[in-house]
Amino acid sequence: MKIEDISFGYPLSDVTLLVRKHFDRRASKFGLTRAQWRAVKVLNLREGLRQTELADFLEMEPIAVGRVIDRLQAAGFVERRPDPADRRAWRLHTTEQARSVVDDMEVIARGLRKDATAGISIDELQQALAVIARIKENLLALEQDEAGIAASS
Repeated sequence: MKIEDISFGYPLSDVTLLVRKHFDRRASKFGLTRAQWRAVKVLNLREGLRQTELADFLEMEPIAVGRVIDRLQAAGFVERRPDPADRRAWRLHTTEQARSVVDDMEVIARGLRKDATAGISIDELQQALAVIARIKENLLALEQDEAGIAASS
């Protein structure tokens, strides 16, 4: 058997879907979706981002992030404040309500990671993550190669 005969895409996707499912189930008591939680977490660490900057951090389209922020603002988790340097732009800030749930959400995430890695040693997990990181690097390099080929055509 050759390495290219071993399929890894579906197992990685399955793990991702299961993590999301279990996280959503555990976090539902806070009334936040995973996308909303990710936005709150980033904004909690980087207060005052513009929507486009947040979209870059989340690797989402700005319009999709706009909908997430609209919902977070309506729920009282985020405030839009005018950007003093650009009257057309808004800066995003978490509210006290959002900051109060960040620690609780981290506890949920830690608990899920603990449950998901039951029976796995730290060395095994670190090795698996190193392999996944290497696969990601290879795919990113492939993406750059393909972009270079397309640009020269």
